[in-house]
Amino acid sequence: MRIEFLVPAPFDLVTGGYGYDRRITAGLRDAGHSVTVHELDGQHPWPDDVAIASARATWAVLPAESVVVIDNLGLASFDGLEAELAARGVVVLNHHPTGMETGLSVALADGLIAIEQKLMPLAHRVIATSTTTAATLRERFSVLPAHLTVVEPGTEAAPRSMGSGGGTVQILSIGSLIPRKGHDVLMRALAKLFDLDWRLTIAGSARHDPACAAALQALPEGLGIAARVRFLGEMTGAPLAELWQQADLFALATEYEGYGMAIAEALKRGLPVAVCNGGAAAALVRPEYGVVCHPGDVEQLSKALRRLIFDARLRGMMAEAAWHFGQTLPDWTKQAEIFAQALA
Repeated sequence: MRIEFLVPAPFDLVTGGYGYDRRITAGLRDAGHSVTVHELDGQHPWPDDVAIASARATWAVLPAESVVVIDNLGLASFDGLEAELAARGVVVLNHHPTGMETGLSVALADGLIAIEQKLMPLAHRVIATSTTTAATLRERFSVLPAHLTVVEPGTEAAPRSMGSGGGTVQILSIGSLIPRKGHDVLMRALAKLFDLDWRLTIAGSARHDPACAAALQALPEGLGIAARVRFLGEMTGAPLAELWQQADLFALATEYEGYGMAIAEALKRGLPVAVCNGGAAAALVRPEYGVVCHPGDVEQLSKALRRLIFDARLRGMMAEAAWHFGQTLPDWTKQAEIFAQALA
C-alpha cells in the first residue's frame, strides 16, 4: 500500500500526538508499506495563509493511486476542498477534536469545531485514538459508525520503574506546558501538602505556548514550593528513561486527553498514577493502581495525593497492580497492523 501522510510541521515535535504519528508510520513501513510524510507549513490548527497555501500545494502533488491520511491537527487548512476530499476518499486521523483544546477563545474553538463538523463526515475513514474520542466524533461530528475505527496508541517494552529508594516521594508529570495539561492544578494541589516529603519533576516542551509556560515556571515561587519543583523541558531517550526509573508516582491533572499516552507509559512501567478524568485520560485507570479526580479540582487532587505520598505500603501495592496491568497493553507493531487494516 502507498500511503501519503499529511501532518503540520515539524514532524519531530515531542508531543503524544506526534509520537503516535511517528510510531504508526514507522510500523507501517516495517510492515512493507510505502509511507511518505508531507509536513504542512504555516500555523495550525487554525490555518493562516501559509498553511492554506501549503495544504493546496501538497494536495496538488499527491499520487493518484495512494491512500491519503490527514492528521486532524492540519485538517482545517483543507477547508474549501470539500469536493476533492470526498472524491478522493481520504482518511482522517483524529487524536481529539482541535476545537476542544483548553485555552482557546470561544470564537476560535467554535470555528475549529464547525470546520471539523463539515469536513470529518466527508472522510472515507476516520481513525480515532480512543473509544472516548470515537464517541465524541459520532455524537458531535456526525461520523457514521461504519466509517469509524479506533486504533489506540501502543506502548514500548520498558523496564519496571525502581523508584527513588528514599524517603522523598518523586512525582513525575509529562506533558507540554500548555493550559490543557493542568500543571498549575497539580502544583496548587501539591502546595497544600507542605507537611509531606515530595518532589515534582515536570517534563514537557515550553515552545507550544510560551506565555503559559512562563506563567507555569513562575508559579512554584508564588506557591512557596520552588525548591520542590523542577522543569526539564522536552525529554527523550536515555534521560527520559532515567526519569521513569527514578519516579515513585506519575501525576497528570489534564483537562482533556484524546487517549493519555503518558499515562499508559507510566502503567507499563509499574507506576501508580494520579490523573483527572477529562476526555479519555481516566479510561485506563482502575482503583487498584490509580486515583481519578475531576479536572480543575485542586482540593480533591490534593487529598488523593496526600494518601499516595503518605502511605508507602499503598503505593507499593498499587505499583504491583499497575505493573501487571501495564503488561497487557498492546505494542506498536500490533497497533500499526490495525491501522493498516483500517486503510485497506
